[in-house]
Amino acid sequence: MASRDTHRPNIILIMTDDQGSWALGSSGNTEITTPSLDRLASQGIRFENFFCTSPVCSPARASMLTGQIPSQHGIHDWIRCGNSDIEKDCPVPRIEYLKGSTGYTDVLAKNGYICGFSGKWHMGDAHTPQKGFAFWETHAKGGGPYYNAPMIHKGGVYREPRYVTDAITDRAIEFLNEQEDDNEPFYLSVHYTAPHSPWDRDNHPKDVYDRYYHDCAFSSVPYGLVPAGWVEGVSIPVEDMETRRKHLSGYYAAIEEMDRNVSRILDWLQDTRLTEHTLVVFTGDNGMNMGHHGVYGKGNATYPLNMYEESVKVPFIVSCPGRVPEGIVCSELLSQYDFRPTILEYLNCGDADTEPLPGKSFAPLLTGDRIRGNDRVVVFDEYGPVRMIRTREWKYIHRYLNGPCELYNLSLDPGEENNLIQNEAHVKQAERMKKELEEWFAEFAVPDLDVTHTDVDGGGQIHSLRECGNDAAFFKNQNWSLPLRSRQ
Repeated sequence: MASRDTHRPNIILIMTDDQGSWALGSSGNTEITTPSLDRLASQGIRFENFFCTSPVCSPARASMLTGQIPSQHGIHDWIRCGNSDIEKDCPVPRIEYLKGSTGYTDVLAKNGYICGFSGKWHMGDAHTPQKGFAFWETHAKGGGPYYNAPMIHKGGVYREPRYVTDAITDRAIEFLNEQEDDNEPFYLSVHYTAPHSPWDRDNHPKDVYDRYYHDCAFSSVPYGLVPAGWVEGVSIPVEDMETRRKHLSGYYAAIEEMDRNVSRILDWLQDTRLTEHTLVVFTGDNGMNMGHHGVYGKGNATYPLNMYEESVKVPFIVSCPGRVPEGIVCSELLSQYDFRPTILEYLNCGDADTEPLPGKSFAPLLTGDRIRGNDRVVVFDEYGPVRMIRTREWKYIHRYLNGPCELYNLSLDPGEENNLIQNEAHVKQAERMKKELEEWFAEFAVPDLDVTHTDVDGGGQIHSLRECGNDAAFFKNQNWSLPLRSRQ
């Protein structure tokens, strides 16, 4: 039987792709079906103010793993090239983008944890095990179809006939079964592609899709909002009710099917009597707008790139009955870059990496204590030339190339509708936040990996900045559509 050492719990981290923090029953969405995740939240802590480090998949995942910001690890956009041999028009077939960076899984492996990975890697060279993982079953790219998905098994690419969410879970349970009679503790990453697009009926179980399509009012997400005046382009144009209904039916169906698969993992823990000896963490890579602010997508839903709350907030749940307090909703402002120091402190695994990291451990919260000296909490985000600083009350966004900058009083304007950047009464507030933002990034950013003056627009990264420096040629341009108001 896998480890029951009370000082060395097993860890399972489940990560979804493009799931907004609003897209859970436990967060108040009454239309989406997520009973397994709602149960997980009731048996643990749900963090309602957990932020990604960058509102797009690859840099967010890299920050979660390494504890570094994008300007430290060098991944600034989703990885378009270097994931696998099947990608076309790429300068190099495989690129290890995180070469030279330490992941918390490297530390866990050195401390005796057997580490397994199943699902979406999307940080380069998905063929080759990295960062301490002994079990390695990955998606060959970053996304794609839910049936016949390109997957990697034993180093080679094949087309997976099963629904990809089921297949990722099957591989994860294969790893778990291998640990059942082992006395060493295990760590498992289960990274789903759900609920990322495609959202059409042919990509999801038709009965689930049809139930949402025919019976759901989708009142849990806004409709009819117009993109802000600064939006020059949108990446996913949705101009009619029918398109909206199709997209949302697939999005909700993908989440429900993911939740069903999470129940399979939780059932395995119960059947093997390891529920109380396994810390389960559920989260997403970045947030998602599905009509919020009049756009569909994450940080690259718009041009210029956005830092909307729905883009930067992600679900985050931690559960381990008997260890972690149950039924708690935590309002602390926390970031993905806080996870590495948290998990290593919680497991009492020393971190020998001497590179300065921006995150602070919130491990005390997992044992029912409070974080000391946390009266003023600030979180930071970056996506290419766009950076954000957020406190409990205020958010300031600085666009280094072409603007505009934004300032919001979130306590009075949670929908981010009233940009106060030109308001004379708030000039000092904007200046203070800009100064704090620039001082913080100056402390942690690596100059050669800083792209604040590069036109990263959400079209994807095609080469490693660690190898070649911060060249604008290493970012692909997005194909933008005009916002709705320009088409009327």
